[in-house]
Amino acid sequence: MQYFKDYREHFGTSGTKFFKTTLFDSPRLLAGLNCLEPGQAQPQHTHAHQDKVYLVLEGEGSFTVGHERRTAGEGEVVWAPAGVEHGVENTGARSLVLFVSIAPATDAA
Repeated sequence: MQYFKDYREHFGTSGTKFFKTTLFDSPRLLAGLNCLEPGQAQPQHTHAHQDKVYLVLEGEGSFTVGHERRTAGEGEVVWAPAGVEHGVENTGARSLVLFVSIAPATDAA
């Protein structure tokens, strides 16, 4: 088991849609990166039984959580509670790199 990772070694891009990768995964928590190039978006969606937290590591984006839409940049944290619609769009001029954590890791029935 690898307990320490440098997120910069896991960064990636995709020309057609945002890139995501898992850093750590257990039945209780999923942690990874979402990397969006300028103009790319993660469409609004919900997780019925999972809370999600985004930490902006690099860049800036427009986040929607419920009916609220705000811009968040490096160092800012965004929380999307279970059952609340959320999404993000890279509205900046450079890559948007997000540390994402979801708990629990799998949607309970």
